Amino acid sequence: MDKMKNIVEKLNLWAYQYYTLDEPTVSDAEYDKLYDELLKLEKETGIILPNSPTQRVGGEVLEKFEKHTHLKELYSLQKAQSFEELEEFHNRCTKLLNEYNSVNNTNKTLEYFVEFKFDGLTINLTYNNGILVSASTRGNGVYGEEVLEQVKTIKSIPLEIEYKGLVEIQGEAIMPLSALSKYNETAEVPLKNARNAAAGAIRNLDPKKTASRNLDAFIYNVGFKSDQQFKTQEEMISFLRQNKFKVNEYEKKCFNIQEIKDKINEIEVLRKKVDYLTDGVVIKVNDFELRDFFGYTNKFPRFAIAYKFEAEEYSTILKEVVWNVGRTGKVTPTAILEPVEIGDVTVQRATLNNYDDILRKKVKINSRVLIRRSNDVIPEILGTMDEDNGNEIEIKMPTHCPYCKSELIRDGVHFFCTNTLACTPQLTSSLVHFSSKNAMNIEGLSEKTIELLYDKLGVDKVYKIYDLKYSELITLEKFKDKKVNNLLNSIDESKNVNFENFIYALGIKNVGVKTAKDLAKKYIEEVDFQGDFAKEIYLKLLSGLSAKAILDSYQNEEEKYQKLVKLYHGDLYHMDLEKDEEKKLLSDYIRQLKLQKIEEKIKEVTDAEGLSHCFKERDKWEHFSL
Repeated sequence: MDKMKNIVEKLNLWAYQYYTLDEPTVSDAEYDKLYDELLKLEKETGIILPNSPTQRVGGEVLEKFEKHTHLKELYSLQKAQSFEELEEFHNRCTKLLNEYNSVNNTNKTLEYFVEFKFDGLTINLTYNNGILVSASTRGNGVYGEEVLEQVKTIKSIPLEIEYKGLVEIQGEAIMPLSALSKYNETAEVPLKNARNAAAGAIRNLDPKKTASRNLDAFIYNVGFKSDQQFKTQEEMISFLRQNKFKVNEYEKKCFNIQEIKDKINEIEVLRKKVDYLTDGVVIKVNDFELRDFFGYTNKFPRFAIAYKFEAEEYSTILKEVVWNVGRTGKVTPTAILEPVEIGDVTVQRATLNNYDDILRKKVKINSRVLIRRSNDVIPEILGTMDEDNGNEIEIKMPTHCPYCKSELIRDGVHFFCTNTLACTPQLTSSLVHFSSKNAMNIEGLSEKTIELLYDKLGVDKVYKIYDLKYSELITLEKFKDKKVNNLLNSIDESKNVNFENFIYALGIKNVGVKTAKDLAKKYIEEVDFQGDFAKEIYLKLLSGLSAKAILDSYQNEEEKYQKLVKLYHGDLYHMDLEKDEEKKLLSDYIRQLKLQKIEEKIKEVTDAEGLSHCFKERDKWEHFSL
């Protein structure tokens, strides 16, 4: 055993020197000789140490990715695309700094750290007792997908570290440009760009295919640490280096906005010389105590921002405009373009916000349009080029739904299909929303699967999801025993989601993830939703039972039941708008509400039979929408 430990330690040290420090100390032949000796020992003894380099080769092909819950939420960064927006960020930080100094009677100053923004795939590494026990994608920031076997193939990521506490480490999985070039020399299907190549490799169920792309990773953050916390960014980076993580060499401390601008200009030159993709610069406040005070918005930390390099602009021909129908019935246009290569990505679609946007930008069929791509999935059309090819065709204003042919109504700049009962895209989109990660989190209910269930099994309402049976699902194409059982188990598990997820899943207009959390936080105090009684009613509501049936079952608990039903109905909106704390809690939401409508809806809703009734008759739960 001691001999095996010594070999593993030596091999890992050599790998660290080669892959992380870029300072090899032995030849490939010497490394391979010792590696083969380790393989022989492992075979003879049947023992494999958790930090053995033999575990990087890639294990068995996975059947699916498992859900991973992060120890601490992973936030995305607010983006700036101009120096003016950076100055706004700096001014906000200065204001918050002054507040901190005033409250704490201190005299702190702002220090920023400037670093590369990598263009790959965010990974979240969990170490416990020094061993890498989990690796996941970012996902929605709360839940990601477990990709440990894939990440193990990245040789610069240590399988064991000196720190023995529980810790979560964030970084970016990348495919070096040199590795991409080498891969494409022999690939049957060449990869177009390094960013997608890295993301595709990490999300490949076969770790051996991940290994074939020779990924690398830069580590830049400690998201969670079980013991003594860091005081500064410098301390955190020092911790990462001490534990042999690969940290990018470019880290600059800045004390004012001009220094930040200078470093951005410097990086814009450097990024053309490095062996990896970078699409911007990350600016972070150095002091962690200030970070805690600055806090977070709904989406972003207030102490950091990402500066994105200038977007790429190209021109191409607009071939067609297609109209799409969303969950709320809104009909929006998408431009179909003559394919154009932008940064190794083939662009064929672009965003058009609404019909007024089409008129304002003077967009026509067959016109040459200017498009901008800034790492977005779908680029934006900026306008048309000043040329007339004589073949341009006006884009007609939509009058009927492109799917169900119902007459559209116009509300402001938007068009809506009012056929909520039979318009397929609306029905399926509602189900997709209900099943999504931030809602009921039903794994296996992808958009394609929902469309299949709709077409083959008539699943057009939420409650029908909970009525699905094994005998029905097994008849569907590509639905084998394991897939069916996994889906049914996931549906069953969804009945135990948090209350905030459930509120968001309802699809209430203007109620996003943050507002759902606020509502849940307020009303969870009034009703013990986690209690046995409340939970049982909740399950029954989801299963499609009527409120009356539930009430009949709990005659001796009528008061509790009535309180719970009110919670799910008008009391979601029944708040004392005169109280400052209420205003603060839901300020963004309250501004959008009309008090008269709230009063009307409360009267309407409190007369309803129950939540399950609303589910069963989609048109009857439109009263949740204002």
